[in-house]
Order: sequence, then C-alpha cells, then structure tokens
Amino acid sequence: MKIGITCYPTYGGSGVVATELGIEMANRGHEIHFISYAQPFRLTGREDLIRYHEVSVSNYPLFEFPPYDLALATHMSEVAEYYDLDLLHVHYAIPHSVSALLARQMLARTGRRLPFVTTLHGTDITLVGADRAYLPITSYAIDESDGVTSISDYLRRKTIETFGTTRPIKVISNFVNCDIYVRNPEEAQKIRAQYAQPGESVLVHLSNFRPVKRIQDVIQIFARVAKEVPAKLLMVGDGPERSSAEWLAKNLKIHDRIHFLGKLDHVNELLPAADLMLMPSELESFGLAALEAMACEVPTISTAVGGVPELIENGVTGLLFPVGDIEAMAQAAIELLQNPERLQTMSKAGRCEAQRTYCASKVVPKYEKFYESIVRTSGN
Repeated sequence: MKIGITCYPTYGGSGVVATELGIEMANRGHEIHFISYAQPFRLTGREDLIRYHEVSVSNYPLFEFPPYDLALATHMSEVAEYYDLDLLHVHYAIPHSVSALLARQMLARTGRRLPFVTTLHGTDITLVGADRAYLPITSYAIDESDGVTSISDYLRRKTIETFGTTRPIKVISNFVNCDIYVRNPEEAQKIRAQYAQPGESVLVHLSNFRPVKRIQDVIQIFARVAKEVPAKLLMVGDGPERSSAEWLAKNLKIHDRIHFLGKLDHVNELLPAADLMLMPSELESFGLAALEAMACEVPTISTAVGGVPELIENGVTGLLFPVGDIEAMAQAAIELLQNPERLQTMSKAGRCEAQRTYCASKVVPKYEKFYESIVRTSGN
C-alpha cells in the first residue's frame, strides 16, 4: 500500500507513535509518505520506502495566524494525487482530520475517493477537542473519517462520552519495537556510569514537560527518595515546565543529583540504565513512556489515570497511585529500590508483558489489516 501519514513532528507521544508506525510499515514493504510542517524527530531509515513532504505556510500580512490547516489539506491532496496514495492516516484529530477531510473532498473532483483514518491520542479529545470552540468541528471530522482508532479503551469511551459519536472506534494500543527497546546489561552499565556512581540508584522521567505531566511532582518525589537512597534522576525531554522544575530542584538543594538531558532521539539507549521511571501525570491516555520503560525492564511508578491501568498491572508490572500523592509514590520508590529482588521480579514481569502484548510485531499487523479493510470498503 501507499500510505500518507500526518502527525505533529514533536516530542509528544502522538508524533512518536505515528513515526514509529510509518517506519514499521515501511519495514513490512509499504510506501510511506510523511506530510507535515517539519520532519518527525524520530524519522530514520528505509529511505527507499519513506518520503517526507514539507508543508510550507505563506505568511501574508492579512493573516494574523498562518492557515496551516488549509496549506496541509492542499499538500495532502497534491501528494495523494501525484503518488497515487491508497489512504491517509492522520494522528491527533485537530486539525489533521479536518485537513484530511478537505483533501478528500478536493480529490473527489478528479473522480477518486481518498479514504482517511483518524487516530485519537488523548488531548485532541480530552482538552482541545472538548473545548466548545472546537467541539463541533472535531465531532464532525471524527464522524466523517473512514476509520477511527484510539490508543486505549479509556480514550474510546471518553470520545463517545464527549462527542456522542456513533462512529465505530477501534482500539489499537501503542506499541514498542521490542528488539530496539531491550536491556543489554553491559551497554546499560556503560550508560549508567556516565550519570551515577557505583551504588547509586537511577530514576528517570520522560515527557514533553507540559503541565499535565506534573513535572514538579517528579522533583518532589525524587527529593524524598534522595533523602533515603543514594540516587540520581535523569530528566529526559523539554517543554514549558522545565524552568520551574530546575528552579525547584535548586531550591530543594538536589540540583546536583538531577541531570536535565533535553530531547533525546535514542531513548532506547538510555532507559535500560535506569532502575525506575516516575510518571505522576494528571492524565495519560495510554502512557507510552511507561511502555518503553517496561520493554527495557524498568518498572514505572505512575498515577492511576486514563489508560494507564490498562497498561500497568498494579503491583505486578508497576505501581499506581492517586494524582498528587507524592508521599506514597516516594515511599513506594524507596521500598522498591531497597528490595532488589522485588524490583527485579517487577522488571522481568514488565518486559514479559511488553513482549506478550505490545511489541510492534503484535500491534502493527492490526493497523495493516485495518488499512486494508478501509481501502477495500472505500471502493478504490
């Protein structure tokens, strides 16, 4: 198949999943065309089957805000016509599904119908789409999609509750390449030695540092852990909450024990060096960072929100707590770090669950079959 993919090319989970999906589909022999305003940051490999098409937006004085959604729709239709795409797959409903709908309508004038699939990732439904200013257009774009998927059953139910849609929504979970996200003890030890002394534990947090990730909770939890256990914290990512987290770390006098590493392309190399991941988010529709950690034998201490309980079995593959309960999360981290046998058991259980359910080899074929059904029913 020839598939067009549009996503936000940023550090968020939707962009990561879309990029990894495109790479995996190319590895299965499909021709992939990424259409976005910038190249997705994890997009590498298979130059023979993966192409990137940049969307340029003209800056006219008349426009206070450049109309990216219109430029995107135009470029979608052009790429689809020139390369004879079989379908578009857009990640994050606003504005991508609206642009795909316009592209489909423009191509209809040529006598062909270009189907598009919308994948819902989280804040496009729970935050942006639920905003009264965007709710009607989000609802319309979802209903007009030829196929809709969500990354968790929680998000599927939330979409129906928010928009009252009758469009079937297929749950296809996020995934991880279990051959890339894997712990190599020797390599992990080399990475670990760059950040921690022998005998020190290593905790990690990975996100886009938005308010919903509760970055200050991460610092507060670590501050409590560091009083009881020799430890270092690796903060991977960047975003609006970084400066406040750095200020808090300095104020708590633990800044010399925290490494702010910024955005990293190859987190699969870093994660195996950690003992625990901290994910005290306000909301997670799935928890991709926790899955990547699980595959690398790193349990996550998380909040029991959104789709996280679908991923993490409390007490088996990780530990779940109410939002804001930093005392309980810190105590749980301390107890795990002081009990190597339980920590190892949980680490192995997480890896087994990732392999059993969430490996790319298990999930990507579900997308492939979904695409085939959409193309078949579209009549092209």
